[in-house]
Amino acid sequence: MKRGAFQPIGTSSPSTDRETKKPLSTDQSHLTDLAIPLRTKKIVATLIPFLFALDVAAMYIFKLQGGDATALIGGTAVIILIGVTMIAHRNKGLEETTEYLIEGFQFGFRVFGPVIPIAAFFYLGDAALTELFQNPLPESSHGIVNDLGVALAHLVPLNETIGAIIMTLVGAITGMDGSGFSGISLVGSIAQMFSASIDSAPLLTALGQIAGIWVGGGTLIPWALIPAAAICNVSPFELARRNLIPVLTGLTVTTIVAILLM
Repeated sequence: MKRGAFQPIGTSSPSTDRETKKPLSTDQSHLTDLAIPLRTKKIVATLIPFLFALDVAAMYIFKLQGGDATALIGGTAVIILIGVTMIAHRNKGLEETTEYLIEGFQFGFRVFGPVIPIAAFFYLGDAALTELFQNPLPESSHGIVNDLGVALAHLVPLNETIGAIIMTLVGAITGMDGSGFSGISLVGSIAQMFSASIDSAPLLTALGQIAGIWVGGGTLIPWALIPAAAICNVSPFELARRNLIPVLTGLTVTTIVAILLM
């Protein structure tokens, strides 16, 4: 792999492709024979974002959250899939819809499969630990990963510089679960605790939240990068490695600016 360029997953070199290139099978070639009028394509391309915009409006009006919102989005996607497939394949629309659903599930299992054993260790440090071992942690615990951040906050003396650095580290630690948002309440609590010595609780809270989102919100944690990496057909671990320097640079600059603003 050349430096500075991603190597797509599952692809070979151009010379190998030319040597092993074979005629398309019947199942592959039928996709190239679809003749959808240009006007129909424009209508469908306009209708799809409109339907999802209606979903957003429905979630706001009816206050749908969690599983209800997921079901609404998923149902809309399935309806769009069936409708577009029926337009494209006509008499074979239902059969092709089944094939597309099977391919989608296979793609999902193939992409997310390697993440399960890795993420399991971090989820054990969160809610899963109490469910498996009948709450072995103290009542004040926020989970092992978050407790590490709290312990770090108590280890060193406080001033503006140390407080900002600790909040950045705590936010980064809480972002290691891959969500980027689970530690927001924790960094707010720590910032409130620091406010007795440092009169900058809002600034510290914002700094910790930024660190958590930048680390866990799809930049440095491989299992948070999987959707984008799968769409672009690149390795999530390689993408996380290449994001390391830009994210660390951003965290360093943001921490310095926060110190200057205190």
